[in-house]
Amino acid sequence: MNLERLRILREFAEYGTLTAVAEAMAMTPSAVSQQMRTLRREAGVTLLERDGRGVRLTDAGRALAGHADRVLGALDRARADMDSYRAAPRGAVRISLFPSGAAMLLPGLLQGAQSAGFDIVGRDVDRPAAHAAQQLADFDVVVVHRDDRDNSGWSDRLDATILLREPLDVMLAPGHHLAQRRTVALAELSDERWIGVEGGLMVDDVLRSMSTITGTIPRIAQRINDFRVVEELVLTGAGIALMPRYVAITRDLIRIPISDIRIARRIEAVTRAGAAAQPSIAATLEILRTICRQIATDQPATNRR
Repeated sequence: MNLERLRILREFAEYGTLTAVAEAMAMTPSAVSQQMRTLRREAGVTLLERDGRGVRLTDAGRALAGHADRVLGALDRARADMDSYRAAPRGAVRISLFPSGAAMLLPGLLQGAQSAGFDIVGRDVDRPAAHAAQQLADFDVVVVHRDDRDNSGWSDRLDATILLREPLDVMLAPGHHLAQRRTVALAELSDERWIGVEGGLMVDDVLRSMSTITGTIPRIAQRINDFRVVEELVLTGAGIALMPRYVAITRDLIRIPISDIRIARRIEAVTRAGAAAQPSIAATLEILRTICRQIATDQPATNRR
């Protein structure tokens, strides 16, 4: 049986729809369907059956998907074993980072990789952390951020390395009536307008956590994903915003901790299970850990820019 078709079957077992498999593997749904039909002929049994408006795996399909997972896992381990025989990292590591993470981490990562003798191919991709598994169809490492209260686990097919826990502060214009405070209580922000982000992204998850804990629902005036645009809106008084403490800002704005609730984002590097056995990926993760340790060490204990 063709390994690529087995990989498609495994992805279907994971995602449950042909459309999701097509998106994860950068294929068209019709191409996925054609490959599944070919695999059915190779296997000699029916692998999919109708389920309402969609399809699902038959018992035989589930059995073959389990074998496919083991076969492909063994192949990945074999490749990792071969890579481990190399004396040093080499080749290129493809990495996806959320935009503010790319600004913080990518320059140092490029320098570290160059010194170690391998290449980094980076992209800034603004997608929820839950999409990391799909992104790994195109990347070796996916750096995500999520609400530190999010305790949802990762699939057994993924490994996650915690890089940094970063507090979030309230960002205010210098003329704001709370701008001279060292800390602020959440109740004091109940009448404020907030500059939020698209639903499903980290800041929106944190705002939802705040709402759940306190019963205070933030008034979202605008939803803007780009922190630079957020800065401009806060500066002009369009609203206040949450800003990760270690993100560099360019405008003369004030950042103040919230005193009665601990809010933070957790930055993680997600890889396929076992991928860290490859020297270049292991080196990438170690460089990221080193950068993050330095970031946390260098930050002054202040609420000002």
